[in-house]
Amino acid sequence: MRYDAEHKLRTRQRLLKEAAAAIRAEGPDRVGVAEIMAKAGLTHGGFYAHFRSKDDLIESAIAQMFDDAARRYEKSTKDLDPAAALDSYLDFYLSAAHRDAPERGCPLPSLSGDLARMPAAARKRFAEGAEGITNRIATLLHALGRPSPERLAASTVAELVGAVALARATSDRGRSDAILSASRVALRERLGLKGSTG
Repeated sequence: MRYDAEHKLRTRQRLLKEAAAAIRAEGPDRVGVAEIMAKAGLTHGGFYAHFRSKDDLIESAIAQMFDDAARRYEKSTKDLDPAAALDSYLDFYLSAAHRDAPERGCPLPSLSGDLARMPAAARKRFAEGAEGITNRIATLLHALGRPSPERLAASTVAELVGAVALARATSDRGRSDAILSASRVALRERLGLKGSTG
């Protein structure tokens, strides 16, 4: 049976969605092509109609993760002034919902520990994605007139990622919540925001 180009694109998107969730949950080393194809309801033999190799799948899935993160950012900050947009992003990033959904959240805290073992092309995609997140925050900080917005954005991203990674690694729910809350308060103070401190 022959399929049109749209069907092939939809199938590829389905595979990328399954791969992205598996990579976040298990790490790229433990993701198998057969497993991804089965989760997408496809046979292993169809894999090469969409990707050259497992490395190509991982690289493409990482790019997809950051594209999804950019869309979430745009949706959560649309029509907001720079201070409200930044506050909204902090609320999302340092939320219990984001902490509890690593398979759908920002790839930075999920994949940072695996980066050294990734193929060069995947590391490049990861670096581009991290730069994109940092640049979006720097743009807001620049609009707010903060000094050295690029440096401040880089430090903000580092704290966001570190806080979520630590909150996920902490087995005590109260301690995990406290990590997220402390980072929200500290970042709002450092960035000169007047949002809620809870």
